[in-house]
Amino acid sequence: MNDPVGFIGLGNMGRRMTQRLLRGGVEVVGYDINPAAVEAAGARPAQSPRHVAEQTKIVLLSLPDSTVVEHVVEGANGLLDAVPAGGIVVDLSTSAPASTRRLHAAFAERGVDYLDAGISGGAAAAEAGTLTLMVGGSAEALERVRPVISHFSRKVFHIGESGTGHATKLLNNFLNAVALSATAEVMVAARKAGLDLAMVLDVFNSSSGVNFATLNRFPRIIEGDYLEGGLTNTLMMKDVLLYVDYVSGLGVATLNAAGPLASFGRVCQVNGVSDLG
Repeated sequence: MNDPVGFIGLGNMGRRMTQRLLRGGVEVVGYDINPAAVEAAGARPAQSPRHVAEQTKIVLLSLPDSTVVEHVVEGANGLLDAVPAGGIVVDLSTSAPASTRRLHAAFAERGVDYLDAGISGGAAAAEAGTLTLMVGGSAEALERVRPVISHFSRKVFHIGESGTGHATKLLNNFLNAVALSATAEVMVAARKAGLDLAMVLDVFNSSSGVNFATLNRFPRIIEGDYLEGGLTNTLMMKDVLLYVDYVSGLGVATLNAAGPLASFGRVCQVNGVSDLG
């Protein structure tokens, strides 16, 4: 692909995905509220989201939440009136499905496809180019961007209509939050019991307690390696709150949310984080 690709949000995940694109020979026009992040990613800098859209036909977003996505799309110098007809915007963020569907409709009126593409795998998978994507929106638009997203993904699932990708991401992130919070509690108990933590993890990973956290997170954590750039406690807390709001709207009782909310909320409190809106 010879055309440049736009990338807005070059933080921990966006930077890694951008670098995968660059290593694959794709020119990237980047924007971040922190100009140093654009330089660190190696992208060609743009002055605003609008400036990104004016130079590209495909724009990728990797932003903290729907509030930020909406500002980038609809705010001053935003994308909504700048992406040309026939263009595609791919939202790789963890966003509220209702917001996603609204933005999808607004872009559709302008002849632009808006795909919600939740990602999973974390910083390590982004670096390795092995992320899993769960995509909502036009199947035809997905095929058009597949050569781009293939640089940082191994599996891509077309879930269905607009919003279904982000909905699936919320469900997946909640299960991840449950596994992380429960495994953290158990590992603290194992340490206080004087058990060998590496041996305990080996047991779990050969037994019914195995989960993504025991396989991929805690073997690093017990060695003091928290993988710089991984999902922060604040973002995980926001994801859990977003999940609770979403499934409550579906009429689903959130019987298992108390553990993750208590765990990540406590860490955020200890770290002095108050902005969980």
